[in-house]
Amino acid sequence: MDWTGPIDAYCERLAPGLLAEPLNALSNLAFFVAAAYGLAIARRERSDRAVWLLACLVGVIGLGSLLFHTFANRWSMLADVVPITIFIYAYFAFGLRRFLGLTWPLTVLLLGALLAANVALAVWTPPGLLNGSISYLPALLAAIAMALALRSRDHPAHVHLTAAAITFAFSLAFRTADRVVCHAVPTGTHFVWHLLNALVLGLYLEAAARFGGYHAPKTN
Repeated sequence: MDWTGPIDAYCERLAPGLLAEPLNALSNLAFFVAAAYGLAIARRERSDRAVWLLACLVGVIGLGSLLFHTFANRWSMLADVVPITIFIYAYFAFGLRRFLGLTWPLTVLLLGALLAANVALAVWTPPGLLNGSISYLPALLAAIAMALALRSRDHPAHVHLTAAAITFAFSLAFRTADRVVCHAVPTGTHFVWHLLNALVLGLYLEAAARFGGYHAPKTN
């Protein structure tokens, strides 16, 4: 496999080159803002290591996406996809344990169900369906399910997670529309996916820091 082979997957990219997707590249700054916001809240709330690691992972997501939208090849695609995947499973596990208080065996079982759903979609759906957004459907359904579960328990994090799930749905719509609107919007809409996703991640990080469990005692 040629790891440096070019990938042209978005409206904005019309030619090779590091600066061929300026909006898609620059919009990744929003992920760094979300990561910094998460770290600031984690510090203010004296959150434990898990929250700090989640916030740092958001920064890695921004870096990986930036690499993909500049180099646009196979290795940079992995740099983009892998941190996102890790965050999805890590936060799902965090929410199941910290927000819902599930046991580790049940948490692992539900993580396995999420993985099975992703594998099934990869095997049974055509490549590129919905511009690749179909691969995020299990994550969206998991986000909605967790938000509803928290709402049913009147958990204080349900407001953040409900807002995140709704925003995530809109961001997926913009990701899906990118190829469809090329003729009318030459820049595409993928950069809006970045901006909205950064908001989603910021909401998740705030919920984790404020309502996710252990907080160190404050000192005078």
